[in-house]
Amino acid sequence: MPEKAHHEAGGTGKCPVAQALELAELVQYAPGSIVSRTLAESAAGTLTLFAFDAGQGLSEHSAPYDAFVQALDGEAQLTIGGRKVTARAGQAVLMPANVPHALKAPGRFKMLLTMFKAN
Repeated sequence: MPEKAHHEAGGTGKCPVAQALELAELVQYAPGSIVSRTLAESAAGTLTLFAFDAGQGLSEHSAPYDAFVQALDGEAQLTIGGRKVTARAGQAVLMPANVPHALKAPGRFKMLLTMFKAN
């Protein structure tokens, strides 16, 4: 699958405090691209929104963090340690640290990715 470079969405990259947020509205789709917006970042981990256009994805990789995918719009196929999982809007999937994983979005897909240091 050809991989398109993703780019950061506009804004400060910080999450507004003390207000209710429509997470799916904080990152927009871009034709043929993956758009990301970092809401929070610290030594403990990151909180990042992603918008994948149809057909986009992330090739197999691993990270030294546990990663919690919360599907906000659409659906995606995740492969985690060789196991296939479909995540649909309203669902969440935990990807353990140091386990190879990949993502493919057959249609448009938005997610919130929470990465945190593994024990």
